[in-house]
Amino acid sequence: MKEIELLLNESDNWIKGIPAAPGIFTGKFHLFVKEEVHIEEQEITDVEEALRSFNDAIERSKYELSKIFALAKEKMGEKRAEIFEAQIMILEDPIVLDEIRTRIRKERRDPAVIVAEEFDKFIVMLKRSDDIYFKERAFDIEDIKNRILRNISRKRWVSRIENDVAVAGVNLTAADTILFSRCNVRGYITEEGGLTSHAAIIARSLNIPAVLGAHSLIERLNEDCCEIIIDGYNGFIIFDPDSRQKQFYDNKAHILEKVNSELAGLKDISSSTIDGVKISLLANIDVTDELLIAEANGAEGIGLYRTEQIIEETGEFPDENFQTRLYFDITEKSYPKNVTIRVFDLGGDKTRLFHKTEYNPFLGLRGIRFLLSNKELFKGQIRSLLKASFNNNLNILLPMISAFEEIEETKQLIKECEEELGLTHRKYKLGIMIEVPSAADLIPCLGDEVDFLSVGTNDLIQYSLAVDRANDEVAYLYQEFNPSFLRVLKRIADNAAEASLPLSLCGEMGADPRAIPLLLGLGYRFLSASPSGIPLMKKIILSVKISDCEILAQDALACKSTAAVETLVDKFFIDHGITIPKDFV
Repeated sequence: MKEIELLLNESDNWIKGIPAAPGIFTGKFHLFVKEEVHIEEQEITDVEEALRSFNDAIERSKYELSKIFALAKEKMGEKRAEIFEAQIMILEDPIVLDEIRTRIRKERRDPAVIVAEEFDKFIVMLKRSDDIYFKERAFDIEDIKNRILRNISRKRWVSRIENDVAVAGVNLTAADTILFSRCNVRGYITEEGGLTSHAAIIARSLNIPAVLGAHSLIERLNEDCCEIIIDGYNGFIIFDPDSRQKQFYDNKAHILEKVNSELAGLKDISSSTIDGVKISLLANIDVTDELLIAEANGAEGIGLYRTEQIIEETGEFPDENFQTRLYFDITEKSYPKNVTIRVFDLGGDKTRLFHKTEYNPFLGLRGIRFLLSNKELFKGQIRSLLKASFNNNLNILLPMISAFEEIEETKQLIKECEEELGLTHRKYKLGIMIEVPSAADLIPCLGDEVDFLSVGTNDLIQYSLAVDRANDEVAYLYQEFNPSFLRVLKRIADNAAEASLPLSLCGEMGADPRAIPLLLGLGYRFLSASPSGIPLMKKIILSVKISDCEILAQDALACKSTAAVETLVDKFFIDHGITIPKDFV
């Protein structure tokens, strides 16, 4: 990163955005400008003809989205493609459609005007939300509105692009992103959008580098720019790169290709250190389609399945039958490997569809607190998990535990569900996430209460260091290598060992290659991360001795500052001859 900054500091032909999908691209781009549909206020003389025009536009829009849905399933799997199925459902919503039809009859105005007014109500409401997820959904609703308006006016949007170019625009909808993939698009860059946008999700699914939210992008591209570099690792976009910049990134891309090829060969090799200590590498997944990716990358099981992602992608709470089928599918496909399924972790910066806005959601009704305040909802999920547990490979994980009473109350609900289902033999294991400091201190008395522990470093860092991880103003304080935080991790590992409780780590820190030797030295033997990160994690584990990692951890725990720890870690990698892709970009 420092090398890149030195390279770019000498020029002004670049901007920085949000690194939404990793990868590097150098080449031509296509500037995508979606044609606006202009509507004019006018009174209609034939109401029935206006209604036919509206109904025909709805049917054509549904047909278009059904074709996009089919393409999305082919490109990125059925689960990820459900975002388009959700858009089709909006076009079938009787409340929305009937309101528009009623207004056409009553007001005798152009259907396009009424469609725009009705959909704009939702768009404005979503854009005013404090929740980033809802802000991003405003773009999806606007895309549906524009699709209907275009079909009312019987216009076609045509955007022909060459193969093997990047696409640039103010914003890209989910439909835009998937349709452009037919032309072997090599990158996406936009002025708007973020990590939770559907464009970002699709780019990551298709392994296409993307930098989003790059302000002044279009202005810079309009200055006779011919070629760009996209750095999806660090969020840089370079316009008309000079020879040094091109050479720099060409070298990085070549090295990355070589490294990734080497990593692919590690799939069937056991992840043990040089001195023979076995480290289990598990996968974090959001959708069932990622099971194949986890298997292909050598994951030894699923360390975290985030069930709240079901709600994020569908926009509604799944019923008990749907959940049962889903959980059974995951455990069945993973057998005999274990699967850890976390119950709905709602609140904070996650889905907030089902409870009121809070002044401080991170300290409010989230995780297990929300579930215990909505017992019927919670029991429905528990019953679904119990019915899917007969393969004896299911671990149930409770989020945001901060008090012993929460464990007791949850176990009582599980008992009630077991009685309702007539289950007499337990076929699952129950664990808790360690995400707040108080949970770390509970561990010594949990030996007989739970079966395993899982550390969620994302929340544990922010609660230990009093740093809002979503606040850019204090982002510099969100430090996984802070010595105080490392001491918290060490205390957790020691307490778990003393209580004879299996311990895993499933936060972003576990996926950070630079953190792995430290975590091994602190006593962690089960690490769970994104499936794509597992080969690199394995490479590092195969390159170190536990004894050396323990010395590194001891030295880090004695440090006074984060910078001092980072210096130790950098030296460790240099001394052991370990290179990682992030070093190259």
